[in-house]
Amino acid sequence: METSSELAGQQPPKPTILYIEDNQDNQKLVKRVLEAAGYIVHGAADSPSGFEYLQSHTPDLILMDIHLPGMDGYTMTRHLRQLDHFANIPIVTLTANVTKEDQDQSQAAGADGFIHKPINVDSLPDEIHAYLAIYK
Repeated sequence: METSSELAGQQPPKPTILYIEDNQDNQKLVKRVLEAAGYIVHGAADSPSGFEYLQSHTPDLILMDIHLPGMDGYTMTRHLRQLDHFANIPIVTLTANVTKEDQDQSQAAGADGFIHKPINVDSLPDEIHAYLAIYK
C-alpha cells in the first residue's frame, strides 16, 4: 500500500542516523555503507560533539561506540535515556567489545541493541532497518 507522500510522487524522508565514533576510519566505513543503503548519516567524534548535534537534531537512530574520549558510550547512553526527548529513539551499541558482559552493560545503560565490529558491510543496512522498524 502506498503512503500519501508516495502517491503524491514524493519519496518518504530518508532515516537519519547519528554515529558517535572517535575512529575516523570506522566512521567513514559505516557512513559509506549506510548512505549507499539510503540513510543519512551524521558523525560525531566524541560525546560532547554528539550532545551538541542532539541539541538541534533528532535522529531516527543513534549508533554508539563504547570507547569514546571523555564520557564513554555507556555513560552517554544513560544520560540520553534520562531525557524524555530521546526515550523512544533507538540507541544501538556498535563496538569491538563483544563479551556477554559488554552486551549486558550496554543493555543496562539503555541501549536497544548491540552490533559487533568489525561490521559486516552486507548485513549492517538490514540490521539498522530492523531496529528502525521495531522502534517506530
